[in-house]
Amino acid sequence: MDLTIKEIAEILKSNEDSEQQIANIEFDSRKITSNSLFVPLKGTRDGHQFVEQAKENGAIATLWSEDRSRVPQDLFVFEVEDTKKAFQELASYYRKKIAPKVVAITGSNGKTTTKDMTEAVLAQKFKTYKTQGNYNNDLGLPYTILHMPETTEVLVLEMGMDHAGDLTLLSQISEPDSAAITLIGEAHIENLGSRSGIAKGKMEITAGLKKNGVLFVPADEPLLSPLVSSLQQKVITFGFTEGNVQAEVLKTTQYSSEFMIDGQRFSIPVIGSYNVKNALVAYSFGHYFGLNNEEIANGLKDFQLTKDRTQWSKAANGADILSDVYNANPTAMGLVLDSFAELPLTGRKIVVLADMLELGESTKQMHRQMANHINDSFAEVYLFGTEMQALYSELQKTQTQVYYFSEENKQDMIASLKQDIQPQDSLLLKGSNGMGLAEVISALQEK
Repeated sequence: MDLTIKEIAEILKSNEDSEQQIANIEFDSRKITSNSLFVPLKGTRDGHQFVEQAKENGAIATLWSEDRSRVPQDLFVFEVEDTKKAFQELASYYRKKIAPKVVAITGSNGKTTTKDMTEAVLAQKFKTYKTQGNYNNDLGLPYTILHMPETTEVLVLEMGMDHAGDLTLLSQISEPDSAAITLIGEAHIENLGSRSGIAKGKMEITAGLKKNGVLFVPADEPLLSPLVSSLQQKVITFGFTEGNVQAEVLKTTQYSSEFMIDGQRFSIPVIGSYNVKNALVAYSFGHYFGLNNEEIANGLKDFQLTKDRTQWSKAANGADILSDVYNANPTAMGLVLDSFAELPLTGRKIVVLADMLELGESTKQMHRQMANHINDSFAEVYLFGTEMQALYSELQKTQTQVYYFSEENKQDMIASLKQDIQPQDSLLLKGSNGMGLAEVISALQEK
């Protein structure tokens, strides 16, 4: 990290005058190492309680917004009104100092996978750094910026949102050179009111987009059309049958998807036409940054996917498990169900679906509508959670092999699955992260 105590003091309007170098910035005292700056945040527990622990672990400086009479000793102390805002200010300064090109990616679904694809493509030509895991909010994004190497040429940032205004802040901190919206779904509709409200929220990614920048959006999303029409920046659309950049899906197997763009064949190591759409975004970023088709193809063919996003693994008895359990909304669940149904697999296809959270007043209807994506391709359907009762009632009309388990009966569901699945079977697990399907996967993998 290329920051001194004096620089930080100037940013935060403090009086420290040391040229001492800061090696790292952390808000978790357990991650503090020698010569770090500690950022005490107020959450479930007040981070100010852990300043002494941070000092023991090697911190030489801390932010401080508590009573001045309790200022810690033997540390460089930067007194601020709000430690989180100060943390964000440091990130904004550091981004300007390192001066990478910034790529911003948001969307109701696919933003993490698209981030992974885009970084892999751009890494063919540039020194890149990307959002690690799901660090995509008002803490995670500045953390990502402050942890990028000094040599970073392109910074690929994932941006998440729960409420209106969230992306405005993130975009203003990062000032993207280029940005993309992958898809408008129903995630967080409880807070944003409607898909139209979600579309407006996603468009906040342009709040800090540079005037000569570009925005990539899906061509088949009518909610975005009126919103992008007044943008000063260039807008490029992508899709299958419409848009400036189009792809044709050629073949999908258990472990890959092949497609064509402008006569060039590409391959990605994930299933589903929805992931081909994500690859279209990565392709578009690649061309925007001057890469040729061969370089883009090399980046896409074996990119590394963030954990729990449509990943294959094995159960203890050899059955295949397709895990997509980090988040869920109706659009995302429908897409992965359709893709799983189309896969040419031997053995039975079994589906385990858990509640989709934060859908508001329409939650029962949205869960019930998942019946449109469940057909005879699936030998058995396991449903888990309070909201899945609505889908259970719907499926009982047409499906004989459908089973329901409440949240209190998770262990019963695990036991039933263990007894049921055969070595040649394939299982899809999909649900919101809060439903804990990762625990089910771990249990199935235990020998």
